[in-house]
Amino acid sequence: MNSKIRNIFVVAALLACGTLTAQNMTSSPYSRYAYGDLNENVPTGYRAMGGVGVGMRNNKAINPSQPASYTSMDSLTFMFDIAACVSWSHYRDAGGVKNKANGNLEYVTMQFPLWKRWIAMSVGLTPYSSVGYSISLSDSIPGYHFKKDYDGTGNISQVYGGLSFNICNWVALGANVYYMWGDLNRMRSLYFTESGLKTTIQDEILSVSNVRFRAGAQFFHTWGKHSVNIGAIYENKMKLHSELIAIETQSNDSIPIFVNGWELPRVWGVGASYNWANRLTVAIDFERQCMASALYNGFPGNDPENGLQDRNRYAFGAEYRHDPMGRKYVERMLWRAGVSVQDEYLATIGAKRISATIGIGFPLYTIGTVINTTIEYTHRGSAAGLEDNSLRFTIGASIAESWFFKRKL
Repeated sequence: MNSKIRNIFVVAALLACGTLTAQNMTSSPYSRYAYGDLNENVPTGYRAMGGVGVGMRNNKAINPSQPASYTSMDSLTFMFDIAACVSWSHYRDAGGVKNKANGNLEYVTMQFPLWKRWIAMSVGLTPYSSVGYSISLSDSIPGYHFKKDYDGTGNISQVYGGLSFNICNWVALGANVYYMWGDLNRMRSLYFTESGLKTTIQDEILSVSNVRFRAGAQFFHTWGKHSVNIGAIYENKMKLHSELIAIETQSNDSIPIFVNGWELPRVWGVGASYNWANRLTVAIDFERQCMASALYNGFPGNDPENGLQDRNRYAFGAEYRHDPMGRKYVERMLWRAGVSVQDEYLATIGAKRISATIGIGFPLYTIGTVINTTIEYTHRGSAAGLEDNSLRFTIGASIAESWFFKRKL
């Protein structure tokens, strides 16, 4: 790869760093709770397959959700992946309807071999969670009329570095280390229509930072045109360096009201995938985030003060291409589809989050690049309460180049 293209990669990575830490990736009222909307950290191609990742092992994709997968790459290849998304959301409740659009760079990741096909490394910048909502409610009591506003912004970002080891021809182990940081700002306002009554505004900013770890393992085997991969991931519960600051609107004073009362939940997941002749892939994942037992605001998640529950997520997806070496371009295109079902981690919501995805991968002729596109439809809530319907379009470039090939003179 020439130096001009490498410089483009560097600029793109720097732009992604600034954008990911400066913008929200959601406008959902459901992001009011806990750490907001959580990101699955799978590449664009896997997002089109319902967000599977734990059991996926592919030498053309960087998969930060499963650190054991990095050694699937070619020993002479450098890989780079960058993606951006735009979403349209439609909310409905008893107070009416609202439409909102968002867009942002989503992630930037890199991957390269360290020692032949036995050790590989990946680094990148990805979002952990996002908060973004604006809700207004009008009400009255005898003699008084008032409006309540709820507004939230912010995100938690993370940089990671991961290593993967093939300990034999059918087992790989891996681990990611993450550094996380971010601010979540939530404001509640109470306005009275009647003159003489003061407006009340409560502004709370949760600042967090910490290092966390994820371990992964994959067991894989190929015979003839068939290959099977089984994977697992695990993260232990981790304490967050955190501080909740309340801002008093009259005096504009910032008052720390709680320190180090937050934890990241224990996470574990399993997944499996099957591939036939490098043409058809099917995969299934299950993941649990144990929010109920992790501290939030100084109390266990399942304490009535918080009302959180464990978050289970199921995902299923498939990918098909007619012929990887076909002469016609359409024969080499990748067609993907998937579904996922997950619990909302606020116990009182009850309704599940259901997503359906489709996507196409467009391989380029000149370099080892695939342009991946995904369209995701998500439904949350119910018509009887708060209903959230969103459509999200993601586009990413997955680039694989032979940087370590030595030409003979």
